[in-house]
Amino acid sequence: MSAHAGLKIGPLQVDLPVVLAPMAGVTNAAFRSLCRSYGAGLYVSEMISARALLEVNETTSRKASFGPDERVRSIQLYATNPDVVGAAVRTLVEEDGVDHVDLNVGCPSPKVTRRGGGAALPAHPVLFGRLVRSAVRAAGAVPVTVKMRKGVDDDHLTYLEAGRRAQDEGVAAVALHARTAEQFYSGRADWAAIATLKSALTTVPVLGNGDIWTADDALRMMAETGCDGVVVGRGCLGRPWLFRDLAHAFSGVPVPPAPALGEVVTVMRRHARALVEARGDEGFAVRDFRRHTGWYLTGYPVGGAARKALAMASSLAELDALLDALDPTAELPPGSEALPRGHVQGPRHVVLPEHWLRDRDDPTPPDDAGAFHSGG
Repeated sequence: MSAHAGLKIGPLQVDLPVVLAPMAGVTNAAFRSLCRSYGAGLYVSEMISARALLEVNETTSRKASFGPDERVRSIQLYATNPDVVGAAVRTLVEEDGVDHVDLNVGCPSPKVTRRGGGAALPAHPVLFGRLVRSAVRAAGAVPVTVKMRKGVDDDHLTYLEAGRRAQDEGVAAVALHARTAEQFYSGRADWAAIATLKSALTTVPVLGNGDIWTADDALRMMAETGCDGVVVGRGCLGRPWLFRDLAHAFSGVPVPPAPALGEVVTVMRRHARALVEARGDEGFAVRDFRRHTGWYLTGYPVGGAARKALAMASSLAELDALLDALDPTAELPPGSEALPRGHVQGPRHVVLPEHWLRDRDDPTPPDDAGAFHSGG
């Protein structure tokens, strides 16, 4: 495999064609920093609500904060109102010095779709186009990208029309999670849809998302679809070194074998401490880290009792003692690299506002007040 070119997103030069997908409660500054330590790429914040940002919601302000090592400040916004998204983007660019804004129109969470947001929004193409236009104009020279799904369900696919509109309105790239909102996180991602979108969009990069568990998956996706880069979500949960593997693979260098458990434990300690430092509250940070313990240990021969105890740890001392008891020489059995981590739910009925699919050309923004949930 020859060395792979990087990725250009507007004026941003990304050395590797790799983007960290925003994930609710996961891709905070501490996790982004950990992932970035393994390789180049574009590391995007958790999704934040444009309305909550303007209302100076404390949780949102924290999610929108960046670490000192983040030279490229990349943030994902959720919005359904063109005026609100324009004001939020202006604030982010002019006051917070953000370098990249990604618009989320792919979140399948019922809390978001029932208000016409996330994956429901492209089903209203006129409103979607106005939202994108408002964000692009407010951003000025800062690139705006869009992350979407294939559509609401197989009977309401929106990605081609939405992709073309986004391109026409001046976005710098379009990312497609190749599932419908109805699929949620179930089934296989439809990489053929990524190829179809790539053929349809001729002037902006197309990024593929879905089922990239290993570096080989990323190379395969790019070869099969012709996409310009990959967006990595659940594949890096408990595997921040996936970005090192991707850097090797894209450079044509052999990918290292999966780490022994001792190396995994070292990364777990580092991650937990970074969360404590970022939050300044050990109890909260350790509780936050507990969700990661199962992901880090997926596939490793660690007993159920140890997993359960780690998932209930409440201090760094307790976490360290439990990690000390694990066998550092334990190896990951072959084939376990691709075991799913994170969301696996679905398919599920998509909750939409009343008459949403009937009134497709209605440009009126839905009322999204309170839709502060995040996901992708």
